[in-house]
Formats: sequence, C-alpha cells, structure tokens
Amino acid sequence: MSLGLRQFFIAVLGLSALVLCLTPRMACADEPMSYPTVGTQTIGLTVGPFFPIRVLPSQSSKLFGAAAMPSWSMTLTDPIGSHWYRGQVALGAELLVFGTSEPVTGYGVGITPKLQYTFVGLDRLRPYIDGGGGPLWTDLGGRVPEQPGEFNFVVWGGAGSAWHLTPQWAIHAGYRFVHISNGGTREPNSGLNFGLPFVGLSYSLY
Repeated sequence: MSLGLRQFFIAVLGLSALVLCLTPRMACADEPMSYPTVGTQTIGLTVGPFFPIRVLPSQSSKLFGAAAMPSWSMTLTDPIGSHWYRGQVALGAELLVFGTSEPVTGYGVGITPKLQYTFVGLDRLRPYIDGGGGPLWTDLGGRVPEQPGEFNFVVWGGAGSAWHLTPQWAIHAGYRFVHISNGGTREPNSGLNFGLPFVGLSYSLY
C-alpha cells in the first residue's frame, strides 16, 4: 500500500473515532439544523491521496502521493434562491501541502483564495462546490519533464458534502481536480494534473 493511501486510511479511522465521540452530543437530531449566519467563520482540515490524470501526451509523469489542506472561510450571504439550489456563498483561503511518494519523492506548498457555494436545503447534509487558485512552490521543478522550475501556480475545483454532527462540528468527503503549471512563464509547460479524493473535519465559529 502506498504512503498516500496509508495516510488516507489513518485519517478515515481518526474521523470515525471523532464521530463516535461526538455522537452523544448530537442533540435534538429530529430538529432542523440552522444554517450559518453572515459572518460565521469556519476552520477545517481535509486530507487525501492523489493520483495522476493524463490530459496531454506530454504529461508522462505518474506521480502518486498525499495532500493536506487546512482552510479558513467566512459566510458572506444568507441563503440564496429556493428549492434544491438554495444555498450560501463563502469566501476563504486554503493552504495546500503535498508530498509525492512514487516514482519521485518530492514536496510542495501553495496558498489559494477559495470560493464555495453550499446547498442548505437538506438539513444536516450540506453538499457544496468550491474552487480556487494561487501560487505554489515545489521541489519537483526540474525533476519531472512537465515542470522546469520550482515556482508554479495551482488551480483546483471540486465538490463535496458536509454532514453536521452538531451546529459547530461537521465531517466532509469529496473529490477535486488539481492542475499545477508555471502559467506560461517557462518552457516546457505541459503541467501536472491530479485527482484528489478527500475526507476532513471543520468547526464553525458562530
């Protein structure tokens, strides 16, 4: 089993243990869960393994590894719309830290602003879509054919769901697509693409 998968399973076990600890606090399960008010701040951590997605013939590296994404966000709106698409907009920032385990060992760190839309019509279950982009440094630059330099940019987008254990605590699961490139500042610039399933935990500060 690869290092990324081992870390992912350890994270899943840790979340499962936390859910068991918080279950007694899930009071009033039959009552509707309130939605965040404007200005609510949320901190979170998601982790997961990543695998290569080849889009262009020149993307020959098959990098596997794991990533951790601590994040912060603030709710900007009251619920918008009606029916199934009723939701709220949040703006925040996220730190991306990753390590590759095979076939090349490397590391990277980046920071991105992020925008998120959360659907609030399903009570405790809150599906969402989000995305972001920003600068990224990685020591893979010059060691893989797709990236000649260490300074790059990362763009990502994905979808997930949060299950609220309490008004403050929620567990997350989802998937995102990640693209890393130098933005055309150097050649070659075919970029690296990854698929990233994730699990995580968040806490809201009302």
